[in-house]
Amino acid sequence: PVSVGMSMDIASIDTISEINMDYTATIFLRQRWTDERLCFDGNKSLSLDGRLVEMLWVPDTFIVDSKKSFLHDVTVENRLIRIYPNGTVLYAIRITTTVSCSMDLTKYPMDKQTCTLQLESCKS
Repeated sequence: PVSVGMSMDIASIDTISEINMDYTATIFLRQRWTDERLCFDGNKSLSLDGRLVEMLWVPDTFIVDSKKSFLHDVTVENRLIRIYPNGTVLYAIRITTTVSCSMDLTKYPMDKQTCTLQLESCKS
C-alpha cells in the first residue's frame, strides 16, 4: 500500500442553495506520497508541467456527494507536480465543486446547517 498525505484549503464558498440543497466551493487539494521508482540524484526538486500527470500514478481521490466538479484550466491546467530526489511526489490541484447538503429549514430563520466536504479514495 501507498500512504498518501492530504491537505485541503477552502479558497471560497461561492454559493449556498437551499432550493437545490447544495453548495459550491473552490478548494486547493494537495496530496503527497513517495514512489521509489522516481528517485534521482541531486538535492533540488523538479517541478513538472501539469500535462505530465498522465504519465504518473496519482491517487484516485474523489469528493463524496459531489454533483459536479471541474479542474481550473485558465490559462493552463491548475496542477502542480513536484518530485523530490527521494521519490516524494507533491501533487496539487484547484477544484470547484458543487456538493449535496441536506438542509433542515423547519426552524428558519433560527436554523443551523452543517454541510460536510469529504474526500475518499477507491482501493483497487
